[in-house]
Amino acid sequence: MSDRVVSVSRVIKASPEAIFDVLTDPAKHAEFDGSGTVQQIRGDSERLQLGSKFGMDMKMGPMPYRISSTVKEFEENRLIAWAHFGKHRWRYELEPVDGGAATEVTESFDWSTSPAKFAIELAGYPKRHPANMEATLERLAELVEA
Repeated sequence: MSDRVVSVSRVIKASPEAIFDVLTDPAKHAEFDGSGTVQQIRGDSERLQLGSKFGMDMKMGPMPYRISSTVKEFEENRLIAWAHFGKHRWRYELEPVDGGAATEVTESFDWSTSPAKFAIELAGYPKRHPANMEATLERLAELVEA
C-alpha cells in the first residue's frame, strides 16, 4: 500500500451485508459522515455499484459546495471506494469477524491517485482526516448496531 494513505479501523457489531447496504446508499452518507461536510444527496439515491456517479451537497465551514463522485472500486459486501474531480479516494473495506456477526471496517483516505498530492499534504488533510474517520465509523456503528 502507498505511503499516501491514512486509515482507521473499527469492529462493528453488524454483518458486512448490513454495513455495505448503508455504504452503497448515498442518501445515508450524511448520516454517517463524521466530518460534518456531507449535507445531503443531490439527485436520485440509487444503490451504488462500480461506475456509479452520485452528487452531494457539501459544506466546509460556512462555504456550501457541490461534489460529484464516481465509484472506482467495488466488491460486493467487501469493498467500495469513490473519487471526485480531485481523484483521491475514500475507501471502505469490510472483513467479517466472529463468524460474520461483526465486521472490521477500515476507512481510508488515499491521495496516491491524485495529481494534487502536494496540495493535499500542504493543506494538512492526511493529518486531519483520521479523527473524522473515527467519528464516521462511530456514526456508522450507531446506524447499523441499533
